[in-house]
Amino acid sequence: MKIYTKTGDTGETSFFGCCRVEKNDPRIEALGTLDELNSVIGVTLCFVQDEKLKNLLSKIQNDLFTLGADVAGSEVVRDKLPRITLEHVQEIEQMIDLLEEKLGMPKKFILPGGTPASSFLHLCRAVVRRTERELVAAKPLLKYHEHILSYINRLGDFFYVLARQANKEQEIREQQPMYKFLAKEQKGSEPIENQKDY
Repeated sequence: MKIYTKTGDTGETSFFGCCRVEKNDPRIEALGTLDELNSVIGVTLCFVQDEKLKNLLSKIQNDLFTLGADVAGSEVVRDKLPRITLEHVQEIEQMIDLLEEKLGMPKKFILPGGTPASSFLHLCRAVVRRTERELVAAKPLLKYHEHILSYINRLGDFFYVLARQANKEQEIREQQPMYKFLAKEQKGSEPIENQKDY
């Protein structure tokens, strides 16, 4: 059997439990972004040293496959496929609470970056948020339950605290954005391009 089937050469693909759809269908966009998220987590694992965190990220990767099956099989009888449940959501909430007790809540926005691990965890967070937007866009075409969006929403929060924790473990100080506003050039003042600080 060959990996290529040629059935998608016209820009269509099969949506599990449904029919043939265009490849830019919102449901396919949502599943594609889930795949991208899982791949980014895979890259992140290459930059993580902590074994506990590695195991945790691997579990999330497996949970995302469950979530993908849940989304793709929204038309299939519920007991035929694995599902994201309230327990999945609560498990992430408990881990967030534990980390926030150590970290505290930042008083300002923080810039993504720091250690390689933290930087990639922030990238995971950003892709999670896009995944969330794609799932919301596909919601009118799907019959998934609320635990899917709850899980993805918590996952974004979780990657945020994981990124902060990764920097704290290496004693990397969090950086806040610096907002600079260009002052309007006033009559008689030095041209703004010649000013050293503005």
